Amino acid sequence: MRTEPQSGHPLSAGAAHSAVSVAAADYLRSRGYSPRSGTLHPTVARSFAPASTAPPRPSAQTAEPTIDTAAPPERPRVHTAEAIAPATRQYTPDRPPANSCADAFSQVEPLGLAATYWGVAADAEPCEDVSIRFTGVRVATEDHQPTEKDHFERTLVVKSLPPAGGRFAATTRIQGIASGEWQVTAHRIDDGAEGTERQQSAVLTARTALLTHGPALRVWSWPALVAAGAVVALILQGLLLARTNTNVAAAVSISALSCVLGYIGAKIWYLILHRQPARAFIRAGACIQGFLLVALGTLIIGGALGGMDVSAVLDATTPGLFLGMAIGRPGCFLAGCCSGRPTRSRWGLFSSDRTLATKRIPVQLYEAAAALLIAGVALAVVLQVDLPVGGLVFLGSIAAYTLIRQGLFLFRVDAHTRRGRLAVTLICCAILAGVVTGSQVLS
Repeated sequence: MRTEPQSGHPLSAGAAHSAVSVAAADYLRSRGYSPRSGTLHPTVARSFAPASTAPPRPSAQTAEPTIDTAAPPERPRVHTAEAIAPATRQYTPDRPPANSCADAFSQVEPLGLAATYWGVAADAEPCEDVSIRFTGVRVATEDHQPTEKDHFERTLVVKSLPPAGGRFAATTRIQGIASGEWQVTAHRIDDGAEGTERQQSAVLTARTALLTHGPALRVWSWPALVAAGAVVALILQGLLLARTNTNVAAAVSISALSCVLGYIGAKIWYLILHRQPARAFIRAGACIQGFLLVALGTLIIGGALGGMDVSAVLDATTPGLFLGMAIGRPGCFLAGCCSGRPTRSRWGLFSSDRTLATKRIPVQLYEAAAALLIAGVALAVVLQVDLPVGGLVFLGSIAAYTLIRQGLFLFRVDAHTRRGRLAVTLICCAILAGVVTGSQVLS
C-alpha cells in the first residue's frame, strides 16, 4: 500500500526508502513494465538501449541544423624572430631573376658583397667605438670546392655611435671575391657586447661591386637627382635670359659645358680634400665647392669671350642654380654623403654614411631647403626689382648660401675646423652687408 507522508512530519530513513520504491514501481508500470514477466515494452526497451556505434540511417525528412558548441581548436602560436631569439639568424640569398638583364649586370667584374650587422648601442655613455668581425666562406657546390681564396675576414671599427639605446646597422663592403653564394657571420668583439649581442649570419650572393651597399642607401638617386637639377637649372636660365638681349642659345650651351666641367672639378676637389690618389677618380665623391668654382669660372670666362653681359648672365643663372641644388641635394641624403651627426631627436631620420646607418640629423635636407629659399628670393628680385648694377643677385645669393653652410657644418659628422668656419662667416657677412648697402646707395 502506498504511504503518504503527513504534512509537517519528517519521514524516517526506512519510510523514505519505501516511498521512493513505490514511486519507481508506479513509473515503470505506467511505461509498460510487467511485474510478472519482468520485461519492458519494446518502445521502452529501445529508449533504455545503449547507443549504437553504427552511423545513423538517413532520414527522409530534412534534419534540423545542429550547432556545434565544442570549443574551436587552439591556433598554433606564431613566434617572431625576436621572440625566438635564435643564436644564428639565417636569410635566403638575394639574387636577381635568372637569365635577366639584372642578372647579367650583377656579374660584371669586380664582384663584391655588403655584409651588415644590426645592433643597439649600450645604455652607457655614447660615442664609444664598436668592433665587429665579419667572416665569410664561399658555399661549396658540386663543381667547386672552397679553397683558401674563398674566405675572408675583416674587422670593422664603428665610431660616432648613436646615443644610448639607438639602433644602428654597420656595413662593410668586400670587393674582389669569387662569384656564388657566401656564408657570412658577424659578431661584436668589444667588451660592451658580452652577453648582450647575438651572432648574426646570412647567405649573400656576390654581385658587381657597384650594386653592393648597406641599408638606408639609394646610391643611384644621387646622379639621377643631380642630372634632373641641372636640366631644370638650364631651362630656368634660358627663360630668364629670354627677357634680356643675351644670345640664349650661346649662353645655355656655355652653361651646359660649365656643368660638365664643374662635375669634374667637384671630383678633383674631393680627391684633394680627402687626400686620395688620382686613380680613385671614378670612385671618388664630389664636393659642391669644386662644382661651383669650376662651373661659375667657366661661365664667366665663356660669357666674356662671347661678348655677353656677364653680370646679366650671372643674375639670370642664380635662381636656376639654387633651384637645381635644391633638387639634387636630397640625393646626397639618399646616397649617404655629407651625413649629419647621429641623434635621438624626433627630427632625426634613419640614414647612412655608407658605413653606419642610424638616426641622424638630415643636414642635407636642411641645406636643400635653404637653397630653395634662396632660389625663390633670387627669382623674385630678378623679376620684380630693377637693380642699378648687375651681378648683385648672384653675389648676394652665393654669400647667403655659404653663410648658411657654415652653420650647418655644426650638425655634420665632418664639422671642419672652427677657425676656418669663423673666417668664412665673417667674409660672407661683409659681402652681404656690402650688397645691401651698395644697392641702396646706387638706387
